[in-house]
Amino acid sequence: VLNEEALQTLDGFKDRLGWFLSNRKDLSRHIGTIVQSTADNRNGTVDASGVTDTTTREFRRTSSIQVGTTSAKRLLAIPGKEQLISILKYMLNEDEFLSPFGIRSLSRVHSSQPYEVNVAGELFSVSYVPGESNSYMFGGNSNWRGPIWLPVNYLLIEALERYDLFYGPLLTVECPTGSGTKMSLREVAAFLRERVCRLFLPDANQGDKRPCFGRDGARYAEDEHFKDLLLFHEYFHGDTGAGLGASHQTGWTSLVARMMVEGYRPL
Repeated sequence: VLNEEALQTLDGFKDRLGWFLSNRKDLSRHIGTIVQSTADNRNGTVDASGVTDTTTREFRRTSSIQVGTTSAKRLLAIPGKEQLISILKYMLNEDEFLSPFGIRSLSRVHSSQPYEVNVAGELFSVSYVPGESNSYMFGGNSNWRGPIWLPVNYLLIEALERYDLFYGPLLTVECPTGSGTKMSLREVAAFLRERVCRLFLPDANQGDKRPCFGRDGARYAEDEHFKDLLLFHEYFHGDTGAGLGASHQTGWTSLVARMMVEGYRPL
């Protein structure tokens, strides 16, 4: 998200952006370049953040970078508004990508409906596998077909917050899908953050066991030598949240600490 004031200080970037939008329409037409214009503010009000209310806020696709106002914002993103809404419909569906502990790496739908492709007469299929791999593909390390991965969830949450900087309360989606509850994209980000943080927090309904320890949860909840110790597993079971793979993956799973610091709020 770029505001016009910042864009005007980036001469080189502004020139290249203008050239790209004007001369490579074969590529730029796939990019959701949207201008939030507040140039005509005569009938609206401006709040403390300098953003007009919904009566005058205007969204339009454009190839021009001249909007004539420092209060304009520009969103550069591959998924446009309609595509984003469509993606979130599946991502926030608990029968598909949304688990009690974050976003799965593959839709749960594929547990009963494997994705199949025929290559030169040979049929290949990919099914939902929420935990450890069930095949020797890639040396038995084909674990991107269902488990929850912290870096993926962190990037999704960050992206939703970036989108919300532009759309604000003007864009709401159903979360979870089918629940009837509407949320802004920032609220969806907070909702997902809360689910991911559940992995590491004691569950009062399960005897204070932490989901990340799976079957070994009692030891880490009751044994004085293990109680309150945490491991940073490589990835997590897509349904139960049990930690899997390497247990010292501080390189990315420790991102959960930042999620908690940035605003964990039980919903």
